[in-house]
Amino acid sequence: MRLVSRKFAAALVAAALGAGPAAAADAGRYVMEKTDEGYVRMDTATGEMSICTEKGGQLVCKLAADERAAFQDALDRLEERVSRLEDRVGRTLAVPSDEEFEQGLDNMEKFFRRFLGIVEEFEDERSAPEAPEPREPLPDRT
Repeated sequence: MRLVSRKFAAALVAAALGAGPAAAADAGRYVMEKTDEGYVRMDTATGEMSICTEKGGQLVCKLAADERAAFQDALDRLEERVSRLEDRVGRTLAVPSDEEFEQGLDNMEKFFRRFLGIVEEFEDERSAPEAPEPREPLPDRT
């Protein structure tokens, strides 16, 4: 019953502050329980738990140890992925060395020379006069 009254109170506070219906619905998302050291806050949508303490008149919440470790693992994986992507982009955008550039030009030259050779052969075949068809020998009139 205590949870229902908290949700109802949170919805009333949200409505009194001028928040819309979505904020009022979200207001019941978190459940807080008093402990000896402060509070434990649970997100009812995700199950995430935070340890909250009162400091300077404000409630300061930190992720629980298990969730902090999971969060740090996810953060480490993302940092590693970003690093790999940055390395790949750096290699992709790198300017080739003079040797690599010359090798590329040599390869293009070979390609164009072979291509032009094929074109010349094709043109020679098209412009060559056609050989006359062999005729049947004329009949012997002797």
